[in-house]
Amino acid sequence: MSKETIKYDLEDRTAAFAKNVRDLVKKINKTISNVEDGKQVVKSSGSVGANYIEANEALSKKDFLMRIKICRKEAKESSFWLNLLDTGKENYIDKTRLSLIQEAKELTNIFGAILRKSE
Repeated sequence: MSKETIKYDLEDRTAAFAKNVRDLVKKINKTISNVEDGKQVVKSSGSVGANYIEANEALSKKDFLMRIKICRKEAKESSFWLNLLDTGKENYIDKTRLSLIQEAKELTNIFGAILRKSE
């Protein structure tokens, strides 16, 4: 598998993560805390992919490493906000939330591995 193939697979994966988070936020009850936490998770989940795209267009190795660190940080933050969302008694919505938390953790690990291999 070429470097280009890997790059675009991760771009697609981070975009799908952000899109799936948005789909989840649309389904949860609109309590005061869910609205605020939902805004935060929408921002952080989108930032993962946006910063990965920026990393792929980096002007230097230092710039690349900084963007990947931001990707990792935003993936961790997404997991935090997902944990705070209240899905109520909707079991299927909670299963989705838990799978998104798992994806955030996997993305955190992927970006951590990229950092270790790049430094």
